[in-house]
Amino acid sequence: MTRTSALNTGLDDFLAWAETERKAALPVRTSDALLTLLALHGADRRAGVPEPTPELLRRVLVEDLPLLLWANPDELAAVPDVLTALADRVRAAGRLNAKRHARLLAAVDEAVPECERAMADPRNLTWPRWYASLLRADGVDADDAEAVRAWLAALDAAPHADRPELPAPLHRSDVTASTFASRIRLTEALMAAFAQDIEGPSAAGPLLPATPALAADRPEEALTAELENLAAALTDRWTAAGLCAALSGPYEGLAPGPEALPHVVLADRFLDEHLDYYGDSAAPLPPPAALPAPGEVRALLHAAPLPAALAAGADDVHELAEQCGFPGPATAVWTDGTPQELTELAADILAAVVERIASGSDPDKAPDEEYALDAAHVLYGLYERGGTPESVARKATAHTDLTISPDIEDAPVAVPESAPPAYSTPPLDALSALLGLPELTEADRAQLGEPARELAAVVDELAETGCVFRTGDTYGLTPLGNAVVRHVLAVGHVAAPDDETVASWDAAVTVAAVQYWPPGAAAAALTTWTTARGATDEAWDALLRAVSTAKAEDFHRTLTGALFDRLDRAAVPDGPLRTALADPVTGAHAHRLLHSRGEPADLDLVPPTARAALLLDDLDARWAADMRAFVAASEDRDPEPVPTALLDAFDEAATTWPGGAESLVPALTEVAPASAVRVLEDLRDRHPDGRVADLAAHAVKAAKATTGRTAARRRGAGR
Repeated sequence: MTRTSALNTGLDDFLAWAETERKAALPVRTSDALLTLLALHGADRRAGVPEPTPELLRRVLVEDLPLLLWANPDELAAVPDVLTALADRVRAAGRLNAKRHARLLAAVDEAVPECERAMADPRNLTWPRWYASLLRADGVDADDAEAVRAWLAALDAAPHADRPELPAPLHRSDVTASTFASRIRLTEALMAAFAQDIEGPSAAGPLLPATPALAADRPEEALTAELENLAAALTDRWTAAGLCAALSGPYEGLAPGPEALPHVVLADRFLDEHLDYYGDSAAPLPPPAALPAPGEVRALLHAAPLPAALAAGADDVHELAEQCGFPGPATAVWTDGTPQELTELAADILAAVVERIASGSDPDKAPDEEYALDAAHVLYGLYERGGTPESVARKATAHTDLTISPDIEDAPVAVPESAPPAYSTPPLDALSALLGLPELTEADRAQLGEPARELAAVVDELAETGCVFRTGDTYGLTPLGNAVVRHVLAVGHVAAPDDETVASWDAAVTVAAVQYWPPGAAAAALTTWTTARGATDEAWDALLRAVSTAKAEDFHRTLTGALFDRLDRAAVPDGPLRTALADPVTGAHAHRLLHSRGEPADLDLVPPTARAALLLDDLDARWAADMRAFVAASEDRDPEPVPTALLDAFDEAATTWPGGAESLVPALTEVAPASAVRVLEDLRDRHPDGRVADLAAHAVKAAKATTGRTAARRRGAGR
């Protein structure tokens, strides 16, 4: 690149000073980027160069440089040299005393390692940085715009399978997002600098070039366009000549913008769904039941009705075809795309159909708006089940006053061999068994009819993409659908592991994840995990220890009963369970599971703390049942009869607990003070025996005091 800076940063004088005073030839590209970015963020330039501060240094090194600069190892290694020389230059100009100079050098030492990590982080990769690295690896002169364009032309003409793949785990949408963010960041900084040049110019003169195109009286739209052009020019200086114009012009297919990736919108919907379910994008979903091999994706996509019609140019889907890139970039992917590109294309088509359903733009297939807006929810819900099939009628109960058990909701549904294309609600006896409601009536079945038909209409429209199937009342994701939804989830940065990833987890991560998964999917994952370790007793022991550790660390949020149920479904052997009897936290759960299998075990082996932990879980469940009964009653009266599940369970437990209620109440308090509070408060407020109520009242105070002290210690440790 040339030695002349695009902005008035004093670059040439600074480089000359460094050569003369420090006998150091600093890299031009790195120096230009650092000085320019410091100046754009408002660094004072009265010393003839931008004067860094620790805050500005960190911002430029950690936030800006990793998005905007391509640097070879030598150029990156020179970053501290450039900044040290800059600090020395400012001090030589009398603008920095010894104390501030030392503080600045310390800030460089602190921020440079973070900069190096950020430069290597794939999440900061942009299209200009990616292609700048590739063309240099091929020996192309990055300062020769014609050579850069010729290289891009050859890459664009190459078969898709021969093009370099992005570093894992990046998708094109990730690089597009980073590129868009970097452009916005740089353009906004230039706008701020332009305003500063007009309103309060530096004594060193305007930062931006004084050209007619950047005159103050120019229309705002024209000014914005010119500043965007300047941002592109700076990006080219810091990556490769002519790159931005080429990637936004004839070779835009190599660097798609957000508008070229419509499935990103669906990814945002999936992220919203996941946060509603789990509250954390990092909370993993269960692996899908079946994923196609990479070589199968093309055939599956080509066989799907709607994608085939789009590729063929059918008249009745012209608008949708244009939205998905037919004819155009999608055509090349359809015929020559890699499995990853074909999956992205399938995701674009699926996203377009979800949007069409939501808008009701297809008059022949416009379902009820309530369901029309929930097509993304339908897809997410199927994947969240681990890809196991679902029942239309069962799902539709959510839009009626019928209430079914959560265990029934998670149960898989058999797929019939065949069924008529038109949807009809299952017969009463089959429907009753499906919903787990033996008292179901024909009136209940009739109530389900309309919402079930509306949901089936949504499912049938999704099925045209090849991602969903429906056979009679049963619907689910196809193998292609599993792959596509998993890809879209990954684009939304939702954790969606496959079996291989789950098998690589440690026991603690596995236990934390599977407690929230449907029992069948969780059991399959546990089997995968233990099988990968030889299905030995040691592997099962590790899982059981992880359950105990999780329960001890977070009693309330660790669903011990659910975890033991899932371990049972995964066929945990008796040997590890018998070893777990002595566990001070989960021993009683192991004892209960052995008895449920018809394998009696000595209760004396179970520590009292484990018995109290199991009992507190049980009592808390009874408390929740009582609260549901109160809520279900009308606002102006109590339920009849008044629920006493918690009180009855406590009294029954007290009869066999050593020392009775006097010993049981403090045992519950000691095992998990925070989790025991609501149980104790209910005993205090509702237990008819004043002695028990008084014991509970004292225990509530003790539990809250303990919880308060624990919270204070954690806050102190956090400081």
